[in-house]
Amino acid sequence: MNGFASLDAETFQQFAELIYQEAGIHLAGHKQALVSARLGKRMRKLNINNYSEYYRYVQDDASRVELSQLLDAISTNVTHFYREPDHFDVLASVAKQWEKSGQVRFRLWCAAASTGEEPYTIALTLAESLSDLRDVKILATDISTSVLSIARKGEYEAKKLEKISRNLISRYFNPVRENGGGRMYELKDHIKNMITFTWLNLSAPPFPMRGPLDVIFCRNVMIYFDNAVRQRLLNEMHRLLKPGGYLIVGHAESLSGLTGGFRSVRPSVYVKQ
Repeated sequence: MNGFASLDAETFQQFAELIYQEAGIHLAGHKQALVSARLGKRMRKLNINNYSEYYRYVQDDASRVELSQLLDAISTNVTHFYREPDHFDVLASVAKQWEKSGQVRFRLWCAAASTGEEPYTIALTLAESLSDLRDVKILATDISTSVLSIARKGEYEAKKLEKISRNLISRYFNPVRENGGGRMYELKDHIKNMITFTWLNLSAPPFPMRGPLDVIFCRNVMIYFDNAVRQRLLNEMHRLLKPGGYLIVGHAESLSGLTGGFRSVRPSVYVKQ
């Protein structure tokens, strides 16, 4: 492997314990090859060819900058606009109901923002569903500083917009420049201004937000946590949601036995009781 010493089981376990302690991500033994590959990319940049040496480097970095880089390397950031689209149909429906009943203030949280496609889809859904966006705010968080920097720019290649209709693109995006032969699009300011992107470690509640929140999207992130971390996170999301507020998780995630205080209204959609 390009001159690297192999990642032995003991050093893998040291990394696994550090990652669990810092981010709540549970790495079973079968993830050793994945960890080896992802850390190898970071080690090449630092000209370190020994995993034990890299572990010491992370531990000795008092600034914790390299720890952040390590967590960035391990985090999985798979996302696209309108992923699991039925969830946005749910959001559109409840937002319309709430506005019809007189609600004008809307507060939402996207707990795993990645490169921004999910929180921007939330914003687009609300822009299409509500008649008044003046008091709509979306908090978008992630543990990866690198993906947050991408998300804040709100710029995407044309191929990233394939699941968005031309009408929506014309209403909510501006073409900004060619990038290596492909056109780039930027979200318009009134959409970008609805969202605040910030760093947050989901494994370490309580969080600084007060609530009450109307809707929380926490999709496809709890699959990386064990039940202890999941339960702490669910308890905190329950605290932050208003009564009757919605928690939306990924279709692949099971919260069986952990959802005290939430009522399932359809697969992967829960309401705070």
